[in-house]
Amino acid sequence: MTSGRYTVNDVMTKTVVTITPDAEFKEIAAAMEQWKVTAVPVVEGEGRVIGIVSEADLLTKEEFHEQSPGMIEHMRRLGDIAKAGSVRAKDLMTSPAVTVKPDTSLPRAARVMADRHIKRVPVVDADGSLKGIVSRADLLKVFLRSDDELAAEIRREVVNRLFPTAHQDVKVSVTWGVATLTGRVRDATLIPVATRLAQSVEGVVSVDCRLEGLTSS
Repeated sequence: MTSGRYTVNDVMTKTVVTITPDAEFKEIAAAMEQWKVTAVPVVEGEGRVIGIVSEADLLTKEEFHEQSPGMIEHMRRLGDIAKAGSVRAKDLMTSPAVTVKPDTSLPRAARVMADRHIKRVPVVDADGSLKGIVSRADLLKVFLRSDDELAAEIRREVVNRLFPTAHQDVKVSVTWGVATLTGRVRDATLIPVATRLAQSVEGVVSVDCRLEGLTSS
């Protein structure tokens, strides 16, 4: 991964297990088990994503396997009951699928997953063709960046830019993702800005800013 603003394209899995609309129930379950995934995109044509089948979609069959729901529950869960009686991807899938673009920021992708209560999202281009898939685990990859890499980026993108004349007086260290900034700078009003910018560096866990402004004599 490169420095700067990370996008879904930087962390997504580009080799994706997919199924067709006519894929059978057991075929789908077998694919999930074989590739250890919790959802598979449904594609047609040249790879256009038309839906996604998740473990939750398949589990409705098990849920209603032994007994039928009561009338009230039946009316409330018509969609789930329909899936329980389905055997092909086109009837099991959630459609349209929630997707993101390759240039989507990681925070935005995380919000999409949280808001929709999903664990992974297909990544598509402007035509809706599959380019990859991004999971919650993928979004955490930025936290695997080394402390040295994080310190170098904070110095380059934050300290050198905010304090060009006093950057040598500022020390940056990172330990287990926690960045510490120490030293004295001329413009104390920029210290909160430095804290916010350092915190925004992808992979930084937290910032301990100990910068002080120079006092005039």
